[in-house]
Order: sequence, then C-alpha cells, then structure tokens
Amino acid sequence: MKMETSGPLTVGVGGGPVLAHQDNSPPPHHKQQHPAPPLSSGCEDHWSWNKNDKSHEVRLYGPKQRIAHFHPNWSNGTAGVRGTRVLNGGRFYWEINVSQRIFGTSMMFGIGTRKARLHVDAFVNMLGEDENSWGLSHKGLLWHGGHHKQYIKPFRENIATTIGLYFDGVSGTLTYFKDNVCLGVAFTGLHDITEPLYPIVCSTAAKTEMALGVLKRDFQSLQDRCRATILSHLTHEEQIDHLKLPLRIKHFISEGLENFQEDVALSVNNHNINLSHW
Repeated sequence: MKMETSGPLTVGVGGGPVLAHQDNSPPPHHKQQHPAPPLSSGCEDHWSWNKNDKSHEVRLYGPKQRIAHFHPNWSNGTAGVRGTRVLNGGRFYWEINVSQRIFGTSMMFGIGTRKARLHVDAFVNMLGEDENSWGLSHKGLLWHGGHHKQYIKPFRENIATTIGLYFDGVSGTLTYFKDNVCLGVAFTGLHDITEPLYPIVCSTAAKTEMALGVLKRDFQSLQDRCRATILSHLTHEEQIDHLKLPLRIKHFISEGLENFQEDVALSVNNHNINLSHW
C-alpha cells in the first residue's frame, strides 16, 4: 500500500464540462496584484468547517474549529471537509492559510454540493472528480467533471501559502487568489447550480493543515449593512434589549447573531489578552 508522507472550467450544464479557462484570466506573468481582497467593504462572515461533515482522517481544532488537520498519523487516501456556509446566490470571499507541508498527490481548495465525496482510500484529485465539485490542486490544475486544465504553475513544495477564493453567486463565477495575487476567473456557470454549494478542502498528504483566515461576505441589503454595523459594536446579546429601537428591529438584529456571538467572545478575549501584555 502506498503512503503519502512528507518528503477555467465551465460547469457544462446539460452537457459535458468545457475546458474554458483560457479567455478568463491574464497570463501568468500578468497576474494582478490586489491591494485589498474582494469584498473589503463588505462585512465579516461567520462560518467554520463542519465537524459533522468530514472525513474521519480530518481533525478540527482552534477557534470555532476553523483549523483542519489532515491525516494526523500517516496517509493512505484522500480526506476532505465541508464548510458550513451555503454559497448560492451570494458573494463570498474566504482565505485558507496552508501550512508549509505542501506536497503529495493533491491538496485541493474549492466548492461542492453535499454529493461531493469527502473520503476515498486512494490518492486522487477528489474535488472536481465528477459534476458535484470544482477545485484547484496544489499542482496548479483546475478540476471539474473528471477533467482538468493547467491554471497556474504548481505551488512550491514546503512553502506556506494563502489561497483566497471569491465566489460570485450573481455572475456565477469562482476566482482564486494566491498570496494576494488574483489568478483570474477559474469556473463559470455556477449560478445555474440549484443544489446548495459549500466550501470544501481536501488533502492526500499526511500531517497537512489548512486554517480559515479572512471571511467576508457582501451585504444583502441596506438593513443587512446596518445590522452588521450594530453587531460590530456589541459584546453580548443582552445589549440588544437596551437599544432604543422598535421591537421588530431588535428581532431582526437578533437574527444576525447566528455564529456571531462566539466570534465576539473570541475577539473580546483576544483583546483582553493583548492588554494583559502591556
């Protein structure tokens, strides 16, 4: 048994997938340097890796279990984990901080439906192996529907990196970033997917780690923008009751607390830790 240890495509709805990255992004030597990531004027998003929707070879830990550790002992297959964020119809940007252990058959970053596999006892490019997922491997290949195409140069092995993913559910595109450099549109036609789409990462390599970093989303409305501003100034739920606002608006603000309170508590705790160092 082999073990791994250290050492765009369009969706093609109604037919086969089409290899169509060539017209959607600048050539490698013209990658665009971005001073700020997409949705920098949006609001903080709040989601994590799903502890109930992962391979048994993935361990989650850290704040809100946002760090995924793959194959903690050795690897004889491919392991993945799905995020809790439903992407369809919205605009989202998230970053994945990849540890320096970059090697092996395939480390992948992308999206997929609930039908996308999260474990297989073989070394494969699991994201994009069929019509249920779309992914970029550390070999620089885009995968979907079992087809692949070169997108960028392979990652340098054993060098930590940050991968950004910008999902635009309105235009139906997925764009990748690497260390703040825009790599161009990778996949199109995603607005035609009716099943819920989620962020997914997977790895064949032992003892590799991927941690969620920046999480941003676009505002859905002016109300949404106002609610995010109010929530950013609160430290606990009880403060909502003291706001001089109509009850209906207070209820709307409370609805935005899902996955928010733990982030606030973490932020306050980190702030207190920083103060204790002075």
